[in-house]
Amino acid sequence: MILKNYNIPRFIFGRKNSEHPLADAIINKAKNARIKIPDPEFFEAIPGHGIKARYGRKEILFGNRALMKKYKIKTEGLEEKISKLEEEGKTVMILALDRKIIGLIAVADILKKFSKEAVEKLKRMGKEVIMITGDNKRTANAIAKQLSIDYVLAEVLPEDKEKEISKLQKKGKIVAAVGDGINDAPMLARADVGIAIGAGTDVALETGQIVLVKNDLRDVVTAIDLSRYTIKKIKQNLFWVFFYNSAGIPIAAGLLYPFTGFLLNPIIAAMAMAFSSVSVVSNSLLMRRYKKKL
Repeated sequence: MILKNYNIPRFIFGRKNSEHPLADAIINKAKNARIKIPDPEFFEAIPGHGIKARYGRKEILFGNRALMKKYKIKTEGLEEKISKLEEEGKTVMILALDRKIIGLIAVADILKKFSKEAVEKLKRMGKEVIMITGDNKRTANAIAKQLSIDYVLAEVLPEDKEKEISKLQKKGKIVAAVGDGINDAPMLARADVGIAIGAGTDVALETGQIVLVKNDLRDVVTAIDLSRYTIKKIKQNLFWVFFYNSAGIPIAAGLLYPFTGFLLNPIIAAMAMAFSSVSVVSNSLLMRRYKKKL
């Protein structure tokens, strides 16, 4: 954290008005430092950019380069320091007071446990792994390098994540999207399969077709593998159902009678029908023996 000693309101570091995960990290730091967080007189969240607030008679801007550019605040003198932090995989936020930059705050986005293992397994399964993020390209590439992800879409605004999913679908790809935030909800809804992380926001949980109870990305692999296994069992059951009916119905109708004089006894027919149901149910029960591959 880099911040000059200015007498500015500390609320901007909190989550009192913001629902962004970065706000959580900053307010936790403020709490640990026993910093009092007053209420702002004005607050506006600018999606994909940051926040604008007013405290006393001072205007406060806190966000990324795009926010500074929007308000015509130059960042050239800080680019070297910002770039260095971003290359370390940190998200850098710029703080401006009355249109003058007074400091930077860098937050490291720690990788979820087992993320790298999950990505490697997905790639071995033949899946193309793509990271879509609102972070700048340097930070995104640094994180992607740690996870061995080759394809990165960075600096994507929240409303554009859905569009990126649509572009992939138009290329003929079947897309499964994984997310946990409010900004991820449209993306989850647009994807062919939306997978929400259990520890995510309520709107993401409501939008996802699959919800991972544990905060473990390896369960994405398990969900895909279990889905494959389920489809396999459904196909097997359909085969046996069609096989029994295709063979049994013509025989019951007397197909063999002109040649052999054989007529299917109703008792045998009932037993065959029961055995058909038992075989399908028994095959389905074998799914209880399924074991995770991770």
